[in-house]
Amino acid sequence: MHEDSDSKEGVAGYLECNRGLSFVARAQGRVVGAVLCGHDGWRGYLHHLAVAETHRRKGIGRALVERVIGKLELLGIRKCHIFLFGDNVAARKFWQRTGWIKQVGLTIMSKNIGPNG
Repeated sequence: MHEDSDSKEGVAGYLECNRGLSFVARAQGRVVGAVLCGHDGWRGYLHHLAVAETHRRKGIGRALVERVIGKLELLGIRKCHIFLFGDNVAARKFWQRTGWIKQVGLTIMSKNIGPNG
């Protein structure tokens, strides 16, 4: 985590604003997967999904995503977006296998705000 928004305090604030939408998976008492999700009242956003390399291809990522999607549905959210780095081929394959569709023509722009922006 290299940006101020990815600090411990930043993540804690995100979790506080989006209660009940982020989850961890544990195996033998250790965290082996996690997903961070939020919404703006209209669309859901998966910001991070991670599964330990030793636990991939076991359904953990899929289960975390299904749990998040179920929570979003209960809130009346009918569409969810994810953000991928363009060179993350493994992630793109995972999302395509699980029914997600690449949005063509969509450009995401970012700006750091605050004292370092």
